[in-house]
Parts: sequence; C-alpha cells; structure tokens
Amino acid sequence: MMSLNRYRLKHLQKNNHHGAKRAGKLLERPDRLIGLILIGNNLVNILASAIATVIAIRLWGDAGILIATVALTLVVLIFAEITPKTIAALHPEQVAFPASLVLLPLLKLMYPLVWLVSRITNGLLHMMGVDPQGTVNENLSQEELRTLVAEGGALIPARRKHMMLNLLALEEVTVNDIMVPRNEVYGIDLDDTDDEILRCIQTSSHTRLPVWRDDINDIVGVLHLRNISKVIDRQGLDRAALEREMSPPYFIPESTPLNTQLMNFQKNKHRLAVVVDEYGEVMGLVALEDILEEIVGEFTSNLSDATDNIFPQRDGSHIIAGTANIREINKALHWELPKNGPKTLSGLILETLESFPDGNAGLAIGPYRMEILELEGNVVRSARVRVAGTKTSSPS
Repeated sequence: MMSLNRYRLKHLQKNNHHGAKRAGKLLERPDRLIGLILIGNNLVNILASAIATVIAIRLWGDAGILIATVALTLVVLIFAEITPKTIAALHPEQVAFPASLVLLPLLKLMYPLVWLVSRITNGLLHMMGVDPQGTVNENLSQEELRTLVAEGGALIPARRKHMMLNLLALEEVTVNDIMVPRNEVYGIDLDDTDDEILRCIQTSSHTRLPVWRDDINDIVGVLHLRNISKVIDRQGLDRAALEREMSPPYFIPESTPLNTQLMNFQKNKHRLAVVVDEYGEVMGLVALEDILEEIVGEFTSNLSDATDNIFPQRDGSHIIAGTANIREINKALHWELPKNGPKTLSGLILETLESFPDGNAGLAIGPYRMEILELEGNVVRSARVRVAGTKTSSPS
C-alpha cells in the first residue's frame, strides 16, 4: 500500500478504477491503515508463537521453547515477512488493489480497536511534536519534475521527453542567449538608395525585416514582406508606402527569460522583438520561431546550420569561428563551456585573457585548451579548441 505510486494512483482514480479508489480511500488516513495492518500482523504472530511454544514443549519439553523460537522466527521471516513484502514492493498495484477488498471491511469491523490504538499513538506523537494529521507535501519542484521526465524511460518517446525538458529549461535561458546579434541583423536602412533597398528586399530569406535610419539603434519599424506588393509599384520603390506599411518595433530587455517572452509574444500578438540593453542600445533580434526551436528543435532552417561554425579536425581538435554561440557549441559537441558570461567564443576568450592579445595566444578554460588562429582588430575570428587528454598530432 505504501509503495504505490501516488501520481499513478490519482490518475487511475480519475479514470474510475475501483481498486485505485479503494486504495486511495485507505491511504487518506495512513495512521489508521498502518494501525489496522499492524494489529492483524501482531495478533497473528503472537498467536502463532503461543501455539508453536505449547506444541514444542509437549514434544521436546523445556528444550522446545528454544526450538520453537528459532523455527518460528525463520518461518515468519521467510514466509510471512521478507518474501511477501518483497513481492508486494515490486508489484504494489497487483497486491494492494486486491488487498483493499479485505482491508476496507476489516477497517470497519475493527474500527473501535483501530480508533483506540490510533488515539493512543497520536497522543504520543503530539507529545513528541509530530502532527499525525499533517499531510505529506506531494508537490513537485521544477528539478524534481525534470528528473521525473528524464527518468520516464520507454513510457515517454525520446523526442517528446527532449521537448518537455527543453520546455522546463526555458526560464533558465534569456533572450540574449538565442538572439541574432546586431552585427548579423539583416534589415533595411532608409538612408540607402532605392536600388539598395529593393535588392535587400528581393534577396531576403526572412518574412519580417527591421527598418532603421542610418544606424541600427534607430529602428523605426518592421516590414512584413507579405505587404511587398503595396511597397513596390511600376516606378519602383514607394518610400511613403514602405513607411506606411511598417508596424511599430517591439522592444524587450535582454534579460527576459524565454518562458516569459513566449507568453508576451502570445499576449501582444508579436512575432519579432528588438532586444535592448539597460541603456537602450540595440543588442539584436529575437523571433517567436527562435523560442519555439528551443523547445522542439530546428524546424525553420537546416539542421546543419548550428555546426556551420564548427569544423572538426583529424587530430581530435575543432576549429571554431569566434562568432559561434557558446550554447550552440555545447549542444553540438556535448561540451560544458561556461555560459554565464559572454555569449560567443570570441567574448569568452577575451574575457578570460582580460586583454586584447597581440598575436596567436593560447589559454585554458577548465579542460578546454584554446589557441587563437585568427585575430581581426579586437575580435577573435577563429580558434582551435580541444579537450585536455584528447590525442593531438602535430600538423604537417
């Protein structure tokens, strides 16, 4: 009875399972259930001991007391305690549900005795500062729920399990972890010529384009390409129509957790947001699809895109672009590079060095050995990374 899975028991009760309902009713007052079982258990054991002692004394005299004690102890332990309780612990539902057919009537039949024993034991528990009526907290924390899902085994398909774990991890990830950084943002600059704007629209692989004047920090709107026919006419680009068809930009703080931003997208009916820092500077863009991909995996782009910046080498090392996102590196290579600080490999290297190197410097971050291969200005363009202990051969 005590080994029953409480969550499965509740599920079966909701599905009108009679055995689960009986067991649930008994478990509402575990003190009375334990009292009933132990009264029966001790009554039978003491009775068996008394009968065995009388028989042994008649057969072997005073020596029969020792013989009866040893023999009955072995019999009770093996056949009445260890074996049946092990079977019941391994198969609780198969034992508990049929047993409830006997235990419920017995509880009603022996209620006065059970009530008396429970009153005495509850009084003793109160004296020791224990509340016998206190309910057990069956609420699961997020970490416990994550463990429950992860240990679900074959009952949950691997892909669904992965999706549920990703969903639970959303609040641990912020929008600046998954955003498109400002230097990679593709959009329209109103200070460009008509031909340059038309070329930008025609070559775009995105359905929504941010629009700014002169600098990305001055984003004035977002153009949905479904309205492109209203922006381009026979004479070419209609700038007035372009500004008319733009929707206002939607700004969000860079520290917003993904679960919060997902609800905000739904609430505000937006699909694209401009990420800004505490000073209002534009840090990048994040789309609804980016958050959904964190849950279900890549679906709007090629699965190999995440590893476009990672190039494995024959010696076991990897040449990685400095702009590669650390979270994507960890996902692709199953590494554990620190994610709390900079978001790119270049930022992580420069933060660790605490200076801008003059040449191809080397450094170690935990078990990861890094060598800067290409440095352009104050940005690491590429680096060779290997895990300590990985066999490395000298390049020929």
